[in-house]
Amino acid sequence: MSEAQAFAAHSEQSGLAPFTLERRALRPDDVAIDIDYCGVCHTDIHFAQNDWGMTQYPVVPGHEIVGRVSAVGDAVTGFRPGDVVGVGCMVDACRQCEPCQEGLEQYCIEGPTLTYNGQDRHDHSITFGGYSEAIVVSDRFVVNIPEQLDPAAAAPLLCAGITTYSPLRHYGVKAGDKVGVIGMGGLGHMGIKFAKALGAEVTVFTRSENKVDEAKSQGAEHVIVSTDEAQMEAAAGSFDFMLDTVPVQHDLNPYLALLRHDGTHILVGLVEPIEPALHAGSLIFGRRVLAGSLIGGMPETQEVLDFCAKHDITCDVEMLDIHNINAAYERVKQGDVKYRFVIDMATLKGNG
Repeated sequence: MSEAQAFAAHSEQSGLAPFTLERRALRPDDVAIDIDYCGVCHTDIHFAQNDWGMTQYPVVPGHEIVGRVSAVGDAVTGFRPGDVVGVGCMVDACRQCEPCQEGLEQYCIEGPTLTYNGQDRHDHSITFGGYSEAIVVSDRFVVNIPEQLDPAAAAPLLCAGITTYSPLRHYGVKAGDKVGVIGMGGLGHMGIKFAKALGAEVTVFTRSENKVDEAKSQGAEHVIVSTDEAQMEAAAGSFDFMLDTVPVQHDLNPYLALLRHDGTHILVGLVEPIEPALHAGSLIFGRRVLAGSLIGGMPETQEVLDFCAKHDITCDVEMLDIHNINAAYERVKQGDVKYRFVIDMATLKGNG
């Protein structure tokens, strides 16, 4: 085992502070990684503050990890020291169930082992995430970062990127489709880029007039202010897909009315009960589909990185000194970041 410096929360109100953790000795299939960058996801805040009532303290968040391989286990053949690699939201799964066998580890019947606040399947220890200087992960859950990508800007692709890429690919978004992207945050701006790269005509839905120019600068052909009833009515029945990135409860009914027959509304941000209630007639009378999607499996996570390298897509990021992490959390909650914080881990090591 080896010690690693990190930042952790110790209670719901504690905020994050320096913490020393232990990383396990290498198992045969393990990859040891010196972390260079780690993205800040809103999920990190939920866990640090125990918003979902499941946090095990101390918690070291971080599941958008990019770094360099420092050592590998005896059975590892796909990675070697010096490789630039990434680790996303999962570090293990049962590997035997049907979803795992299909490369859809995020839907593991037993539940995947989360990168942090999960339980290791071998020694039952609690997993610690990427707000740290090093991590040890099974090679099946490590991906290569293409050399064409900036490593810092690539980090959020391991969560925000795959979360929006996977459903667009799964539901077959193609050239000529009309795609609506609801929300303009870390997920939303990636959804615009992916839908555009797939050849779709993209419209952004926002509640704010002052985000119109911002959405168009990201590549959206059209912007609809969702609080403007006339704009919403004019768009009725015209979309093939809605990619809904909003993480809080909101009324889905006005958006379902914008779908053409056989259209699909995909939830990637909301994990709470739908409120207000859904009018089922909107689904039945247009054969519309309300769907959900969770990150992506390991093959698809590598696929999204390769896709981004091919199409020159990265996340828009703001670099962060880890000592400012608590202030950054407040800014994320206020929507005051475009569009993802990425921690420069050199600041943890005292080299920033």
